[in-house]
Amino acid sequence: MINHLKFIFLLLVLLAMIGCKDDPQRHINLAHWYAQKGLVDEAILEYKEATRLLPNDTNSMSRGEYELLAKAHYSLALMYTKKDWWNYALKEAETCFELLPTREHFEMLTLLKKRIQLQDSES
Repeated sequence: MINHLKFIFLLLVLLAMIGCKDDPQRHINLAHWYAQKGLVDEAILEYKEATRLLPNDTNSMSRGEYELLAKAHYSLALMYTKKDWWNYALKEAETCFELLPTREHFEMLTLLKKRIQLQDSES
């Protein structure tokens, strides 16, 4: 029974990956699913792939792409905190805030800076 469940799980993951191809939104959706399941490394890979697929030139992006890119960087910051990779999280939070300077993004940035300062003072 367990092998059967593993097979179904792997099949679902494979189908999700095939369906993602070059669609950043699908990679974000898959990353959210991985994050909900506690699969942080897999979520990070999917969020990073979404950022890779979006245009490098933010001037050529649609508003939706712009918001999607900010969401991917925000989510990456969250995933990095789960791994205690505070400097990576800070970098992603800074990028997110530069893209969309919202209160939520500012608060995350502020909290990460405080966390890193606390860690540095304990060293």
